[in-house]
Amino acid sequence: MKKKTRLLILFGGRSSEHEVSLRSTAAICQNLSPERYQTALVYIDRRGRWFRQKAGAAAFKNKTLSPRADPRGAVSLPLGKRGDAALGSIDVVFPILHGPYGEDGTLQGLLELLGLPYVGCGVLASAACMDKEATKRLAEQAGLPVLPYIVAGAGSRVLAGEVGGKLGWPVFVKPARQGSSVGVSRVAAPRGLKDACRHAFRFDDKILIEKGLTARELECAVLGGDSKAEASCLGEIIPSREFYTYEAKYLDPEGAKLVYPIDLGEKKNAEARGLALAAFKALDCHGMSRVDMLQDKKTGRLYLNELNTIPGFTAISMYPKLWEVSGIPFPKLLDRLVDLALLRHRQKSKLKTSL
Repeated sequence: MKKKTRLLILFGGRSSEHEVSLRSTAAICQNLSPERYQTALVYIDRRGRWFRQKAGAAAFKNKTLSPRADPRGAVSLPLGKRGDAALGSIDVVFPILHGPYGEDGTLQGLLELLGLPYVGCGVLASAACMDKEATKRLAEQAGLPVLPYIVAGAGSRVLAGEVGGKLGWPVFVKPARQGSSVGVSRVAAPRGLKDACRHAFRFDDKILIEKGLTARELECAVLGGDSKAEASCLGEIIPSREFYTYEAKYLDPEGAKLVYPIDLGEKKNAEARGLALAAFKALDCHGMSRVDMLQDKKTGRLYLNELNTIPGFTAISMYPKLWEVSGIPFPKLLDRLVDLALLRHRQKSKLKTSL
């Protein structure tokens, strides 16, 4: 018999997207091939503590995970062949940690130090894509279209006159390093700016204020390695509210309509998919990213919005859905991601570390 791949899934995490991680992990576990993988689960609680979990049907409740922060299952770091004895040898790690302390390069750096293969982008891409300002700066340098913006740090004064003069109204106020629309507000007039900034600063000490646009919200899934990546068909988010809020994404079943695939016409389809691939390359991504774009409803022009290096993998998330309608079902998508992680690790292992 062929030896099974020992796959460690890290989930939960110290972020406002903790619950999303539980749903994503449940969907992944239910789509992994039991013939190929031997799965271990480690839950990271909201305080950053690591705990081993039972893998199997008992771990699930209503299509989500029911993790336990049981001190008897506390994990000893480092992981891997010389690490936690109860986990045993680990072949590859699949981090399903959305947001800070999981998607922002911190965890990726730890796994690099431990010498463990892992699914998804490396340290640089993870950190850059998590930071909306860094994403825009790198995209601009690569000649990719982004909307005008202003960045403000904690303690700085955000003047409505300056914002209106440069960006006009409405604007979107966002924490610079959060995902899932956490802390985001749409501001239609100067009087709402102060409260929106105060709200965003609750989640980050740097915020981004971006020009508002009457636009279609488009998404494209990218899969691949350093030298070759492919783009899925396109999808569209049609929110029932002013924009695609956290509540619309995860709490309100009527919060948005997800449409996939969509057809913008042959030329525009190619342009959007080309923009997604160019952004994937410009931000040094590897493995996977969901690329979010905006299309101006008046002019049809496309703008890069952001990249998600650990996109949602819930039963209704766009990343697996876009690949499913593009011809790669969920189980095969997971196989591809694991294979890419192992291939990258083999390639990096051949690099010289001394003269």
